[in-house]
Amino acid sequence: MEVKNKYVAIKANINGAPEESDFEIKVENLSHMFEPESKEVVIKNLLVSIDPYQINRMKSQSSSQTSISYATAITPGEVIDTYGVGRVLVSHRPDFKKGDLVAGLLTWGEYTVVKEGFLLNKLDPSLAFPLSYHVGVFGFSGLAAYGGFFEVCKPKPGEKVFVSAASGSIGHLVGQYAKLLGCYVVGSAGSQEKVNFLKETVGFDDAFNYKQETDLKSALKRCFTQGIDVYFDNVGGKMLEAAVANMNSFGRVAICGVISEYTNASTRAAPDMKDIVYKRIRIQGFLAADFMPVYADFLSKTVEYLQDGKLKTIEDISQGVESIPSAFIGLFNGDNIGKKIVKVADE
Repeated sequence: MEVKNKYVAIKANINGAPEESDFEIKVENLSHMFEPESKEVVIKNLLVSIDPYQINRMKSQSSSQTSISYATAITPGEVIDTYGVGRVLVSHRPDFKKGDLVAGLLTWGEYTVVKEGFLLNKLDPSLAFPLSYHVGVFGFSGLAAYGGFFEVCKPKPGEKVFVSAASGSIGHLVGQYAKLLGCYVVGSAGSQEKVNFLKETVGFDDAFNYKQETDLKSALKRCFTQGIDVYFDNVGGKMLEAAVANMNSFGRVAICGVISEYTNASTRAAPDMKDIVYKRIRIQGFLAADFMPVYADFLSKTVEYLQDGKLKTIEDISQGVESIPSAFIGLFNGDNIGKKIVKVADE
């Protein structure tokens, strides 16, 4: 069997903000004369995830590259793996057959050859939701939101919750989980359109455009007159410093991402350590994979919330492999609201 696979690659390592010229579209022949013992599965990719953490894999060096297998460095010219949804084209594994819809570790391309031992699961046909939900709200974005909030932050009803990059793939879900628990929720975002979205569409109590604030500490003081109990951080940098300054005693900070620091090392956060000591603030980083043990609970509750109309998930879907570079670059320009996904092919 021979298939021509069009895929996205980086031309060289990227150590600053990504640009269109950093990427190229390549074509390879996938020739696999399968032997039964090969245990490989060929997937026709349908939908693939676009996530900012990938920029750290594209750098010539990053401490994150040695932390976990899916954060390893990307080699220029090679395929880039990502979470996605596809359909089985060929399988020599008994647990998958041609035509199965699957979710797992695919690639920024038209096809993926998945070797045995790599993440790949059949989709549950009883879940009557769009396929894209399996990339976003049921995938690692949703799991990061749920696990980071409930498992790391340990929130209590009535607590004051702040979410940065709140209109993004994870932030807009965190805020809704917090509201469902009975918390007071404020989000920050980078435009008035996003502020309106947070307050009018997904039910945040308040939100502000950080680009219009000259003093982030004062902005948070205005929004949280009684202080912050929980901060879900997607940004790092000055926003983390401002949040720590406004935290209550025994506050919890969950560090999901630090997008402001990914492309500019000069924006690294320097929170007041005295606040952390004397207020006994707990700051913890995490990865979505940490929460696989609670995945069943996460999925059950999230499905229930969606079916009951208590939770909304927003997606920004681009079309075609060729759109992947611009979709990725857009994450760092604040172009998207909700989960960024690229539709590679029709079902």
